[in-house]
Amino acid sequence: MYTHLLLAAGCIASHALAATPPSGFQANPKVGPGGTKYKDSPHFRIYNAPNDTIADATIRSLESAYSCFVGDLGWRSTGLSFRQDNDDGPFYKLNVYRVDTLPGAAANTGTDQSAGLSFLNVLTQYMTEPSITVHEFGHALTYAARYWIDQGRTGAWWETVAQFVADTYITSPVCAAARARYGQAEGKTMIDLGKVIGDSHQVIVDGSKNTGNYYQAWPFLVYLFNNPDNYTGLGHEIFPNVWTKYKRNSNETPLHVLDRLVGPAAKIQDVVARYWARMAYVDIGHAKAQAQFASQRRSLNYANLDAQGSGRYRVKAARQPRYMGATIIPLKGTTGAGTVGVNVTASAPFVATLAVRTAGGAVRYVTLPKGSGQAVIGGGEEATLVVVNAPDTLYLYDPFSLTADVSRGLDFQLQLTGATA
Repeated sequence: MYTHLLLAAGCIASHALAATPPSGFQANPKVGPGGTKYKDSPHFRIYNAPNDTIADATIRSLESAYSCFVGDLGWRSTGLSFRQDNDDGPFYKLNVYRVDTLPGAAANTGTDQSAGLSFLNVLTQYMTEPSITVHEFGHALTYAARYWIDQGRTGAWWETVAQFVADTYITSPVCAAARARYGQAEGKTMIDLGKVIGDSHQVIVDGSKNTGNYYQAWPFLVYLFNNPDNYTGLGHEIFPNVWTKYKRNSNETPLHVLDRLVGPAAKIQDVVARYWARMAYVDIGHAKAQAQFASQRRSLNYANLDAQGSGRYRVKAARQPRYMGATIIPLKGTTGAGTVGVNVTASAPFVATLAVRTAGGAVRYVTLPKGSGQAVIGGGEEATLVVVNAPDTLYLYDPFSLTADVSRGLDFQLQLTGATA
């Protein structure tokens, strides 16, 4: 988690060539509570670790993450102040404090507003757990990027980004070289399919207390980052572009930024719809997440529809997809060769897609114009229908305070031939 900072962000970064960072950054003990017991690495200072073994383990994981995101992927360094208008330095070590208590949290990220630097607080038992420490490092990266600071409608997305950073560091081939440099093993994915798929009807990033998905919604960022559909403006360049292309002090949502990145060739509504279609079989370029789906899919909640008879269905009121959310509907009776016909009707804009998976695991996607169309299903293939609430106009919504228009579900009806739901 991060400590939300209400702050007028600094100036736009200079386009001049930035200075080469030093191999080791200077310490700044004034950022955070400071102390006399610490251990240094080139980019971090670890305070009050119980022993050198824990300090060294913390350093290895954080230096490895730094190597991946800053060194290899080119994100703005956490050593730079979010107050300065260029990347010339000075560069400061990121302070990491071992703490005894943090009510309701394993760790958090604080800031020194005058210095424009963040620092991490981590409970002792989590100092060697990268799902915690690298998550907080993700917040430090977002602070260093500057553009989302004091923009309330981005607030919940900070957690989504931090989870993306942690899982990418732990599992992705993108960080494999960085992990190898510091002897760090690949780990298990953090994906929560019960939430992402089981509650796919929720607003795409929902910060509602106790029921929201903002800690679990990060597979959307994986999809954008891997860009399996080759949209212009997506791919690895979404970071830092989702920050640097943000309209300064506009309090717009990240979806507005993404819409500009993919436009004019595409609309973010169509990108979101294809993301959800790919989540039918977790076909987003994340091998560990897809393997977890294969082992868990029978336990996931797909109870989305009420049968009306004669192949007709209506979405349950409680499962109607909210803003940029989806209803994922595995179809039955499609394992033999035949044609599946679909007709989705609703009084509000939506995008419907059929995802068809072969026995070998390859998936093809059939967009259904105005919700209507058909697909030939070969022997051994299976199909899933995905319906996404995709209004024509993007909402300026705060995930922590959902308004009626954002929370309004898409009430749709469905007619199927050649399959059942």
